[in-house]
Amino acid sequence: VAHNLSAAEWEGRWYQYAVEAYHPWGGGSHPSGAGGVVTSVATDPYSRSLAADGERTHICDISSPELKPAGWDALQKPASRHSSSNSNTGGFEPTDMAIYELHVRDFSALDESVPWELRGKYGAFAVEGGSGVKHLKALAESGLTHVHLLPTYDFGSVPERQQYQKWVDHDWMGRCAPDSEEQQAALAGVANDDAYNWGYDPVHYGVPEGSYSTEPDGSRRVLEYRQMVSALSALGLRVVCDVVYNHTQSAGPTDRASVLDKVVPGYYHRRNFEGGYEASTCCNNTASEHAMVERLIVDDLVHWARDYKVDGFRFDLMGHLMLRTVTRARDALRSLTLAKDGVDGPGIYLYGEGWDYAEVDKGRVGVNASQLNLGGSGVGSFNDRLREGVMGGSPFGDPRTQGFLTGLFFAPNGFIDQGTPDEQRKRVVEDSEKIIAAMAGNLRSYRFTNREGREVEGKDAAWAGSNVAYAAAPRETVNYVSAHDNETLFDGITLRAAAATPLAVRCRLNHVAMSITALSQGVPFFHAGDELLRSKSLDRDSYNSGDWFNRLDFTGETHNLGVGLPGREKNGDRYSYIAGLLRDPALKPGKAEITRATQHIREVLGIRSSSPLFRLRTAEDVQARVRFYNTGPEQIPGVLVMCISDGDGDGGSSGQGM
Repeated sequence: VAHNLSAAEWEGRWYQYAVEAYHPWGGGSHPSGAGGVVTSVATDPYSRSLAADGERTHICDISSPELKPAGWDALQKPASRHSSSNSNTGGFEPTDMAIYELHVRDFSALDESVPWELRGKYGAFAVEGGSGVKHLKALAESGLTHVHLLPTYDFGSVPERQQYQKWVDHDWMGRCAPDSEEQQAALAGVANDDAYNWGYDPVHYGVPEGSYSTEPDGSRRVLEYRQMVSALSALGLRVVCDVVYNHTQSAGPTDRASVLDKVVPGYYHRRNFEGGYEASTCCNNTASEHAMVERLIVDDLVHWARDYKVDGFRFDLMGHLMLRTVTRARDALRSLTLAKDGVDGPGIYLYGEGWDYAEVDKGRVGVNASQLNLGGSGVGSFNDRLREGVMGGSPFGDPRTQGFLTGLFFAPNGFIDQGTPDEQRKRVVEDSEKIIAAMAGNLRSYRFTNREGREVEGKDAAWAGSNVAYAAAPRETVNYVSAHDNETLFDGITLRAAAATPLAVRCRLNHVAMSITALSQGVPFFHAGDELLRSKSLDRDSYNSGDWFNRLDFTGETHNLGVGLPGREKNGDRYSYIAGLLRDPALKPGKAEITRATQHIREVLGIRSSSPLFRLRTAEDVQARVRFYNTGPEQIPGVLVMCISDGDGDGGSSGQGM
């Protein structure tokens, strides 16, 4: 029902749409039903404010002064230490970035230095004297530039009203045995109703998540999100948002969390040959090859950049989006200006997961934004080749499979059959070539001497036709050894290292992994807690494991290895061999080891920031200045020697070298 009201009279009201349309799921459960005309009640896909739990769209003017923190319009983002730009946002070159991936609740949910009402909230980032704030400030002073926040749009997996959230007794869980199942069993009972989830289940793309606000009903979340961005800026940090345009939490004509599929049924989601919705990303894949899906994505990114001053976007499962969509978004963001939009568009960085699989594999839907298609786009993608080379194995194999860093050939763990010594030696050398390619920016065309003594390009590192390296420029490579997915860096080392490996060596392995990431050409990416020897008690997938397993303690006073067996659903097949690790106190770092790990990341961030040689911007510069020794058939396995020269590129025989 429409009312003839003025704009001022609409302010603060709430609405829903009643949409009468044919829906393929109407009149029967899909796929058995033939579909039918139904009336669906939907919120607005372009909502900018919401009622709690997204029940209704809230009408508000997000440009009103009441929803802006002090100084918002004139907010000056931290300038790059290395940019010649005169803009007040610094015009960041991606290779000058260092990214820290962080979940909003992890940052403060269990932090007693934060007022209770702000724990797990946007507001925690503005708490002066908070242990997390002090930690981030110290990292920024050393060279960290961007905080990447896991999803902060409106998602559907957490009750937003605190009175409806369920809790577990952490004091009781702390008294349980380090290898007990009781902790995970208690969490499983509340997991879908507590305050924790990573949030990769979008409902409304353009509205901040309400559970992170002190008031989820209405526009308070808009103000508090901006306060968080301002607070991070004051610490010297820019903000990256994790965006999940590859799927929606729900679809169909009736579910509360279904939005797009009610408004234009069957259009926003990718269909298979039987008419069903593809679900290879976990659920309800979207179809960015459709014009208005692409339009929604581009509009939403511009909205977050312009209205929330976001400085970068990380695309979840970016390979499921079309390359055209991502490059159009890139161009739209680059067109934003300080004078017109209050945003330095060229300083906004895009990167994501360029995996190529399922229905989009090998261009079956269209040219997608996968690793091998992104070269020359200026868009970054995660370099999983570095993680595999350093750590060993893959996320889909046995987590005890060793790699270059974790003991393959030199200290076999004996947990699984990894082949003969000769076979392991061969794999170690192949892993070293993956690391060489990564440290040279994972450039497809970078030439080096391989294990056979032949000059090859990065695309043929490890073996001919490997496509290990795929980037056209360093800015297109995001180097990492751990992320929120899978085990933490320290947990990965714990699972792989030989039983006789002492704790001091395990900690040094953690340091070396961070060093490789920090000192490689490209864009370094760190998972929050890498520098704290973070553990999730060996949880392989903690998306719904609550604050208990996802604990971050910036003080270093506690460590989360041995706080119980992780969730049975995701980890039960590992219980037979992880229980012993969890109950072994010799594997658990103390404050001294944690403090040293934090000092180490500050050191390597400082080294990276100290010289442009660690932040080369072009493939030509990398080829001319970066050289590796100890290669060829006579190499000593397990030794990497890299030289970066500011001379004539001859490996440091003239000029200054590193």
